[in-house]
Amino acid sequence: MTATSDQSEDRDLRKAEWQVRTELAAAYRLVALFGWDDLVFTHLSARVPGPDHHFLINPYGLLFHEITASSLVKVDKEGQVVESGGLSRVNPAGFTIHSAVHMGREDAGAVMHLHAPDGVAVSAHRDGLLPLSQTAMLCLNHLSYHDYEGVALDLDERERLIADLGDKSMMILRNHGVLTAGRDVPETFTYLYFLMKACEIQVKAQSCGPTHLPSEQAIRTTADQSQSLGRASALTWPALVRLLDSKNPGYAV
Repeated sequence: MTATSDQSEDRDLRKAEWQVRTELAAAYRLVALFGWDDLVFTHLSARVPGPDHHFLINPYGLLFHEITASSLVKVDKEGQVVESGGLSRVNPAGFTIHSAVHMGREDAGAVMHLHAPDGVAVSAHRDGLLPLSQTAMLCLNHLSYHDYEGVALDLDERERLIADLGDKSMMILRNHGVLTAGRDVPETFTYLYFLMKACEIQVKAQSCGPTHLPSEQAIRTTADQSQSLGRASALTWPALVRLLDSKNPGYAV
């Protein structure tokens, strides 16, 4: 390759990385906007385009509504900081969980993990997510579970976590929270929205007393209809960005 073509390829990669940075920063602020954040804890990450196995994650110490595209930290698969926009500390528990999925699933362009109360409540429920709503039934075919092992500092847990995730796009981390993985930030956030909404509905429904379950046939039909759930991001993400631009702009810097 010529020097000119190398420079052109480098520009293209940097442009692609900036798009991912902007989308991920928007996702952080959307999590805060929906009230799903947990001070400086929990994480959203995205793979950096290009041949290196690097990914972007939040600097440990910033609130989600403060995240910008340039403040995200680039780390390698060993958790070593490759590039930072200021704060360079990364939560080791976040690295354990997110690196497991990015390393174990080539198709996981983004990974999102929350401790939001309704998600944690359902993760602690004996039966997990129940088919109490259309939203939940759209999630069930995409859902897996991982048992709690303690704060995620043991790198050995990565193998067990990715084995439990399998080929699913949503996971309930028992007694801990929720996780979603998708091809890119818009798809992963869309999965996150559906899973969190299903958990919110379940907590409210069960607080009202005895619940009603749909027929097994209805559950199976809805599961079949959910196969292309991630594609909804083509509609949801532009609308979410418009919402964010009206409420908390400034993330794309």
